[in-house]
Amino acid sequence: MRDVTFGQYYPVDSPVHRCDPRTKILFLIVYIVAVFVAKNFYGLAACAAVFLAVAALSRVPFASLLRSVRGIIFLLIFTAVLNLFFYSGETVLWQWKFITVTREGVFYTIFLAVRLFLLVTGSALLTLTTTPVSLTDGIESLLYPLKILHFPVHELALIMSIALRFIPILSDEAGRIINAQKARGADFETGGPVKRIKALIPVLIPLLVSAFRRADELGDAMDARCYSGSKVRTKYKKLTFALRDLFAFLLCAALLAGVILFRAFLANVI
Repeated sequence: MRDVTFGQYYPVDSPVHRCDPRTKILFLIVYIVAVFVAKNFYGLAACAAVFLAVAALSRVPFASLLRSVRGIIFLLIFTAVLNLFFYSGETVLWQWKFITVTREGVFYTIFLAVRLFLLVTGSALLTLTTTPVSLTDGIESLLYPLKILHFPVHELALIMSIALRFIPILSDEAGRIINAQKARGADFETGGPVKRIKALIPVLIPLLVSAFRRADELGDAMDARCYSGSKVRTKYKKLTFALRDLFAFLLCAALLAGVILFRAFLANVI
């Protein structure tokens, strides 16, 4: 449960932490677009180089970023198996009945795994370097034009921030419940997958009760502080762009342009 990194903030002084949250959100969007636009390993290599550079500047331990991948290991293995054994190609490496492993399938499997890894770790880097309050302010500021259409921008940003913050809280709560039931003789580590899933069912009920209790306490705390939504609210901290944000915009623009060029001129290169 401690391996969940989404919603956790790593407090350290770095250029990435000091960047405007709107810059980091827009940078992540461009980064995700670049990862999906990349159609060969040259494009993914450019995305990986930018990610490693930003991760080094953030001073966040790389182990914390790797822990974010553990939650998608099953998805990685599942997609890898499907693409490895059922992707059609010209160069056959191994064949057994209806299962065929081709050279193109191996490269495509590695390509998808690297793409998924970059997506997850890049998203985790945003939450590790930005507080939930800053994320709320950044999302609200970016969606501000929708207020013309009477869209509840502030409420949406607040809901997203609370949901993001509750992920590590509920993960810690689930860990405590599991440890308490282990102390009472519950077994979560032996047996097949079906037995382990059934053993986790008794964890869900107290976890749901705890989630509703925390939500009720949060609502009472907001009422006690006279929270009234977006009406006549002021900001204690004003968001301002700095020179480092300009460098970040230039970097993400260069990344997207480079990936597009790699896709256009190296379309047939793996």
